[in-house]
Order: sequence, then structure tokens, then C-alpha cells
Amino acid sequence: MIDRLAPEHRSWLMSRVRGTNTTPEMRVRRAAHALGFRFRLHRKDLPGTPDLVFPKTRVALFVHGCFWHRHLGCKKASLPKTRPEYWHQKFALNVERDERARVALERLGWKVSVIWECETKDPLQIATYLQALLSRRSEGPRQPS
Repeated sequence: MIDRLAPEHRSWLMSRVRGTNTTPEMRVRRAAHALGFRFRLHRKDLPGTPDLVFPKTRVALFVHGCFWHRHLGCKKASLPKTRPEYWHQKFALNVERDERARVALERLGWKVSVIWECETKDPLQIATYLQALLSRRSEGPRQPS
């Protein structure tokens, strides 16, 4: 399939693809806030710059796009038909970078989790995921009063 856009226009269009404040990320942020969880956004001092960081429970959460981060078994993780060698390399580097960030965060004592773009359609599913992820971690020995 031939690209119908001129290379300059395609380049401009791709430059508009956002890395932060995406729709799936905003859905997760709204759900976390509604549940009363407090978080920090895009902490650049942490490996991989997690999308949401829950300092109290030491949880780093990435909201990954299925296409760019290769969600296995997801129909959104399709391979473009043009320049497949380029895309294979691009996706392999993305996955490798994600793994390096995960390992580095875990070495620093963070629990790392990923919620995929296709899992953010249902607000109830997001809320259930966040409850399970964060409620478990916040339970610990209580201080005597």
C-alpha cells in the first residue's frame, strides 16, 4: 500500500503523536483520582519516566499504547505494511527500552506495572485494576495510636 501523503506531511503528522497526556493516560488518571489515590506525573528522575507514580506505595505505572509498545495478542499491535524492516527495528527498540526501564525501577525498589491502551476503555475495569494494584501495597503494619 502506497502512502497517500507526501513525506513532509507524514512527518508533520507523526510529530503530532503525543507521548504524554494521551486519552488512555487521562482515563487512568481520572480513575485513580476518583478512587482517592494521589500520584505524581511523568517523574523524569525515575528510569523510563513513568506516566503515573504513586510514591506512598512505591508503584510506577506505565500507560502503554498497544501499537507502539507491542501488546501481545492485541489487534491494535498490527505491523504496518510499508517498510516492515524499519518497523520491526523500531518496535524492538521500544520493547527493549521498556524492559530496561522496568528492570532499573525494580532495582530501585519500585513495583512496576503496565496498563495497556485497550484496557482503558471501561472505567470500571480501570478502577478494579488500580484498587487491586494499590490497595494491596498500601496495607502494612499500622502504627500504634
